[in-house]
Amino acid sequence: MNQTLTLFDHFNTLTPYAVGFDRLFDQLASNSRVTTSYPPYDIIKDDDYNFKIEMALAGFSKDDIEVEVAENLLTIKSVKENTQDNKNIYKGISYRKFTRGFTIADDIEVKDAKLEDGLLTIQLERVVPDEKKPKLIKIN
Repeated sequence: MNQTLTLFDHFNTLTPYAVGFDRLFDQLASNSRVTTSYPPYDIIKDDDYNFKIEMALAGFSKDDIEVEVAENLLTIKSVKENTQDNKNIYKGISYRKFTRGFTIADDIEVKDAKLEDGLLTIQLERVVPDEKKPKLIKIN
């Protein structure tokens, strides 16, 4: 009998005061796959509601990159491939095809994507609906 307990399998026993997070842990467990480190990126938290992802994409133009959001998954991929060029004596800059995925929360919205000086910047914003904002309850 396997006695190994995982956080994903026994979340409710570890935190009996948390409700409705099982879907979140299912998403985390399904996205825990090995990926390469290409292209390099940073995730920056500007404040409680604004984030950005910066990805180093030297040599790529905006026509070479696709940014897509679908069902809590932000996907960035290249459509540019290396071409054979007889002018190059040495080819050190490679335009590898890549696909990089980021799981985003339900309340995160992708606001903008910009490629400037070889740096792709994707602006993200946490949108908190009125019903989820803190409110005072009148005591009768």
